[in-house]
Amino acid sequence: MMAEMQCPLCAAREPAPFCSDRRRSYLRCGICSLVFVPPRFHLSREAERAEYDLHQNRLEDTGYRRFLSRLAQPLARRLAPGARGLDFGCGPAPALASLLRDRGFDVSVYDSFYAPDESVLQGDFDFVCATEVVEHLHAPGAVLDTLWGLLRPGGHLGVMTKLVIDREAFSRWHYKNDPTHVCFFSEATWCWWASRRGAELEIIGADVMLLTKP
Repeated sequence: MMAEMQCPLCAAREPAPFCSDRRRSYLRCGICSLVFVPPRFHLSREAERAEYDLHQNRLEDTGYRRFLSRLAQPLARRLAPGARGLDFGCGPAPALASLLRDRGFDVSVYDSFYAPDESVLQGDFDFVCATEVVEHLHAPGAVLDTLWGLLRPGGHLGVMTKLVIDREAFSRWHYKNDPTHVCFFSEATWCWWASRRGAELEIIGADVMLLTKP
């Protein structure tokens, strides 16, 4: 029960009830504004993997590559030729890494299910990408701190995730219905996170964030 009373991003205590549906309840942190699912509703690792195995994303899927280009294109414009990066949470088909490699960048991949070689997390990078990843994290605070620590000064953390607007919109939101989605960020959450690290935050479109390390 105590774990449910602590925000998984900032560790603040006593989050407030935010919303509930027939599947789960959702809490909202009063400090960082993260909306999250209490741990008792988290899937087991085996059930989570089974959900991911249902996804049909493929390297050659032009629609999927177009979707990922909404992060790849603005990120690439900010990178030096040959920059070194990490596609974190790449899934079974690391299409973002492929897009960036096609542009001449050196990209490693990591995924706890599909590419679990943790040795890549010992390097330092000019950029780290997490596309459609942070909403799945059971411990987003710890993971984001790890990714931030992998960046060189002036490096970029690129994130894609859909943003919470307000309680009414959230109650109707299809995004919350995925049982593997347990953390929901808002613009206010990213502003809080960036300010704590002295990062420059750019919000590009509805669901792309670029955070630049000092």
